[in-house]
Amino acid sequence: MGKESQMMNSTYRWIVVLIGIMIAMVAVVVGAKAQAYDGLLYGKVYTENGNSYTGIIRWGTEEALWTDLFNASKVTDQFKNMVPEKERTNSSWMDIDWNFGGIWEDKIIPHQFNCQFGNLRQIERLPANRARLTFKNGREMEVSGEGYNDLGSKIYVADAELGTLGFDWENIERVEFSATPSKPEVTFGAPLYGTVEGLRREKFTGFIAWDNDERLAGDKLDGESDDGKVSIKFSDIASIENARGGSKVVLKSGRELQLTGSNDVNDENRGVLVSTSDIGIVKVNWSAFHKIEFSTPPRNGIAYEHFGEPTLLSGTVSSLNGDDATGRIIYDIDEMLDFEIIEGMENDIQYHLPVRNIRSIAPRNYDYSTVELRSGKSLLLGGMQDVSAKNGGILVFTKGQKEPVYISWKKITEIRFN
Repeated sequence: MGKESQMMNSTYRWIVVLIGIMIAMVAVVVGAKAQAYDGLLYGKVYTENGNSYTGIIRWGTEEALWTDLFNASKVTDQFKNMVPEKERTNSSWMDIDWNFGGIWEDKIIPHQFNCQFGNLRQIERLPANRARLTFKNGREMEVSGEGYNDLGSKIYVADAELGTLGFDWENIERVEFSATPSKPEVTFGAPLYGTVEGLRREKFTGFIAWDNDERLAGDKLDGESDDGKVSIKFSDIASIENARGGSKVVLKSGRELQLTGSNDVNDENRGVLVSTSDIGIVKVNWSAFHKIEFSTPPRNGIAYEHFGEPTLLSGTVSSLNGDDATGRIIYDIDEMLDFEIIEGMENDIQYHLPVRNIRSIAPRNYDYSTVELRSGKSLLLGGMQDVSAKNGGILVFTKGQKEPVYISWKKITEIRFN
C-alpha cells in the first residue's frame, strides 16, 4: 500500500472516530434532556419547629405537577357591593323571570378559587383551615380550605439526604415554591403522558391524571382480573380502554387484562385529566371516556418558568344595546387575574381554562357560551356558572371613571380579553 493510501485510510479512521464521538455527545445531551424533571412540583417546606426541607413535592396523594390545580375558597367578596342593588335581585334572562335571586346569594359566598400550582410563589398556613397565598407578582390572597382537601393535605418532600418525608398540615408553617432543577437527586417518578380519546372521537394529548389521582409512572392501577386482584404500575401500561363494564388494559409487553371491581377501572372513576399549555386542563368524565394510549412525553412536564407573573384582566365587553365598555374586567363578579380558571362542559367533558388562554367569550343562550381560545380552538361550553346565565355578570373599570360599569350576563353579546 502506498504512502498516499495509508494517509487516506488514516484520515477516514479519524473521521469515523470523530463522527462516533459527536453521536455519543448528542445522545448524552438528548438523554439528559429527556430525563429533565422540571415539570414536577419543587420547593422548600418550613415546619413549625423551625426546620426546612427542600426537594420535589407531592401535595397529598394527588397533585405533583406545576399544571395541577390548587383548589380553595375565597374568604372575601370585595366586588359584590359594586353591583347595583336592582341588578342583584333582577335575574331575568331575555325578559323571562327565572327567579335566580337565591342562586345569586348562594354563589357569592364563598367564591371558589382555582389556579395551577405554577402560579404560586408561597402558601402560608393560617389558623382555622385558612392559608395566605402569594403569587409571582407578590400579590396576596387569603383562602379557606372549606369544601376542598388541598388545605389540610399531608405534604411529601423528596429530600436528597433524608429520602421521602411526610408532613402533617398542622405542622407546616409555609411552603415556598421555586423552579425545579433539571436533574433533581430524588423524585417521586416521571409524570404520565398520553392521548385520551372520547366516545365522540375527541382527542387530547398531554400530561395525565388518572381517576383524578394517579399522575406518576410509579402510581398503580388497581382492579380485579378473572384470577384475582392486581395492582399494575402505570409505567408498565400501554393503553386502557373503557370496555364491558370495566377496562381492557394492555401492557407494554403485549399482555391483555380485563379489569373490574375498582374505581380505577369502572364507572366510579372520577375522570381522566389532561393538562396542556394551550388549553389548560381537560377532564374527560368516565361517561365520555373511550381510551387512553400512554406515550413518552417530549418533556417531563411544563416548567415553573412557563407560568409568568399574573396580570389584571382587561378587555372589551359588548352589550345588546350596542355599547362597548373597555377597561379592567372583573369576571363573574369574582375573577380578576389572568391565571384564574373559567369552567364549562361540552359533551360531558369539563374544561378548566386559565383566562390567559381565552381570546373571547360570547353567551349564546341561557345555558351555553362560545369560548374562543388563543390557540384558535372554539368550544361551546355550558352546564356551569362561568358560562351560563348563573354568571353574576361583569364589572368594567373604564378609564377616567371612579365607579365600574356593571353589565349583567343577559345583556352581554361578547367579552374580548386583551
